[in-house]
Amino acid sequence: MKVVGFTFIRNAIKYDYPIVEAIQSILPLCDYVVVALGDSEDNTSALLNSLPADKLKIIRTTWDQALREGGRVLAEETNKAFRTIPPDTDWCIYIQGDEVLHEDGYQEIMDNMNRYLNDKEVEGFLLKYRHFYGSYDYIGDSRRWYRREIRILRYSKDIESWRDAQGFRKRGKKLRVRLLQAHMHHYGWVKHPENQQQKQLNFNKWWHDDEWVEKNIAPVDQFDYSLVNSLKRFYGTHPRVMQQRVDKVNWQFSFDPSRQRTGIKESFLHWIEKGIGFRPGEYRNYKLLK
Repeated sequence: MKVVGFTFIRNAIKYDYPIVEAIQSILPLCDYVVVALGDSEDNTSALLNSLPADKLKIIRTTWDQALREGGRVLAEETNKAFRTIPPDTDWCIYIQGDEVLHEDGYQEIMDNMNRYLNDKEVEGFLLKYRHFYGSYDYIGDSRRWYRREIRILRYSKDIESWRDAQGFRKRGKKLRVRLLQAHMHHYGWVKHPENQQQKQLNFNKWWHDDEWVEKNIAPVDQFDYSLVNSLKRFYGTHPRVMQQRVDKVNWQFSFDPSRQRTGIKESFLHWIEKGIGFRPGEYRNYKLLK
């Protein structure tokens, strides 16, 4: 069974992306990982040199300014990496620069890739998500955070990243997938407030025009983490490859879970989800197999 990972990155140091940890977290499952390295203003290239050269395939890319709105450039960079994967690949594991796969899920992932290797009905696997916010001690606890995403794909040349690189489609159709219990940790909202503010300014430039950015992104030095509506304390473990980052955290953030700021409708829908595990109105860019 051949498994190839793929990802994209740009300015990892400038915006404090844990791209090394992200790649390290999927390497044990992959023959190698393809990295689409965008034209960066920092030493992201040198940063990637800390990874085993024989397990990495780096392709140099330039981000297309014409794909600025709606995050389309993120999908295109994902596709650039995916298109280099050879057709003799069985499974592909996708990861973004602010995601890290927890090793607790390795065995389940391997077991299912082997189990469904020849079952062509299964086109991929969903992983569960934990979205960390403000620090490594709190995770998002409202409907604004997506619960699961496709991160393992059966290789097909007809697969493309969808819209803003959150999911995938095959010839425009949703993929048939199975849900795993393995967890992806999303750390996109865990940075020093200065780094987070810089990231928000840069990230939104790939989603909106200059007028929108000027109107909606405050011209401040530090991001205000207090604006979140609902969090809960995290008592689990972080992936081993993230432990050094967790130990080195150099800013303070605290949140009182008793002061949740959600409306009546949001609270009611949240109550339903917690009670029966179903999220009303959830966007699903996939077909879930039973």
